[in-house]
Amino acid sequence: MAPAISLQLYTVNAALEPDLDAGVARLAAIGFDTVEAFAFVGRSTELKSAFDAHGVTATTGHAFLVQQEIPLPDGTTMTAPSHADTFAAAKELGLEIVIDPFVGPDEWTTREGVERVAARLNAAADEAAEHGLRVGYHNHDHELRPQIDGKPALQVLAELLDPRVVLELDLYWASAAGVDVVAFVQELGDRIVAVHVKDGPMRSGISTAEIPQDQTPAGQGDVPIAEVLAAAPALEYAVIEFDHSELDVFDAVEQSYRWLAATLDKEAVSA
Repeated sequence: MAPAISLQLYTVNAALEPDLDAGVARLAAIGFDTVEAFAFVGRSTELKSAFDAHGVTATTGHAFLVQQEIPLPDGTTMTAPSHADTFAAAKELGLEIVIDPFVGPDEWTTREGVERVAARLNAAADEAAEHGLRVGYHNHDHELRPQIDGKPALQVLAELLDPRVVLELDLYWASAAGVDVVAFVQELGDRIVAVHVKDGPMRSGISTAEIPQDQTPAGQGDVPIAEVLAAAPALEYAVIEFDHSELDVFDAVEQSYRWLAATLDKEAVSA
């Protein structure tokens, strides 16, 4: 079965904040019936109401599970909601997988750091299971640049995780880190159940430390998205995301949606 096409709502958050209902209506008009929730703790009721009104469901969502104090770019820190509040909101919204979107670079430079991340995700998986939920982790580039015992740190994490913990591989940031993403997906196999479909020109120096301004709709950049989709045996969700777009964001999202739908249709026919 082809993966569901989804959208990380962070992509359009600036448009959703002033008028959530209108923004969700625009996504439904593009064709989305599945989205990935963003900052959903504390507003799950509001989000669910908008989703229900337009035939949209959120089956995955991003929430911090590993670190309680999250460093922000301006030098301040944000305190993450408790696991209890996070999982309660996830259940209300109808999520299936709660995905931690970020653990800072310092934890990925040593095996001990990666072991700490794995232990916290495994513990969160125990808590999530009591609510009928799964947990996962989403990468940027800094989890893949450090090598531990000759392997990218994210691969070491995968080896330490409880089988219930899944990965959502951001294809753009994995490519930026210099990883052969097709081979990496094949290596990790069933562990990867979601990918972030994100594209753009690839060149040296791309990093989350300074988000590139030239990300493109899917299929228009250098990330081998189609090849990854064909190589991922357990993929459940193909989640469109932009960190930044010079285009109108809904136009960029729609271009990605059309390309992704056509690509998945071709793969279904050839399977």
